[in-house]
Amino acid sequence: MIHLIMILTAVAVAWGLRSSWNGAQGNWNLRWRRSLFLFLFPPLLLLMTAIAVLCMGPQGKMAGMYTGWGSYFLALCYLGVFSIFCIKVTIQGWQSVQSARNCPLVNVGNKQIRLLNTDALFAGQIGFWHPELVVSQGLLQTLSPEHLESVLAHEQGHYHYRDTFWFFWLGWVRACTAWLPNTDSLWEELLVLRELRADGYAATKIDPLVLAESLLMVVSNTPVLSDICCAALGSPTGDRLEQRIEALLAPPEPIPAVQLHCWHGFLLAFLPLLTVIFHT
Repeated sequence: MIHLIMILTAVAVAWGLRSSWNGAQGNWNLRWRRSLFLFLFPPLLLLMTAIAVLCMGPQGKMAGMYTGWGSYFLALCYLGVFSIFCIKVTIQGWQSVQSARNCPLVNVGNKQIRLLNTDALFAGQIGFWHPELVVSQGLLQTLSPEHLESVLAHEQGHYHYRDTFWFFWLGWVRACTAWLPNTDSLWEELLVLRELRADGYAATKIDPLVLAESLLMVVSNTPVLSDICCAALGSPTGDRLEQRIEALLAPPEPIPAVQLHCWHGFLLAFLPLLTVIFHT
């Protein structure tokens, strides 16, 4: 019974936190920290609760109440679902990487890229920690050298921040917590913040107006590859595109380095593990 109370409490807290999302507010740093916390903390709390229940086992007592098989089986199923989704997104990511590696290597300027044989306008980093730059034939034929340089600078921003690696794991979390409220809204917010960060990186190396023009040309095309393990210039629509254009035309906003204290709030998600010491 006590384990079931723990699980229901964790679900209630996770649901309440996700429900508190009320849209994008503040500067880039505030939006990033808040969105990442609301996106990651609920599943991390649920995961730690399930691990704690699993460690305590189906027998014994806690706080004077007996434990049982029902909550133990529920925790086991939840961890099993997490594992299945991890395997699924890993396979999809591996397929994306293999698809990129089947493209021939060519030299563009002083960069070596993978050339995608399609008339669609596409440029993206594909891979995990060390992604490869994939550019379509259509993009090379359509963009001027100046616009192409701006696109490559944006993709270098994705490489600099290792976006393909981190968003692979965030994509796994998204798949596992699709049942929680605002999962897709927070995912879209994190994606646009990722693009704003890459845009900001590129704007320090090239003319932001040229990048804005390139963005308008490229995002009107349909994506040609899976977004798993892929950080492309993007295909945002509506206010996402408008946000990026406005950010490029406005005075640059500094992107602060991630500080250790930003992660302190996530330590609360590990509190369920402390309950193991009270189990007898």
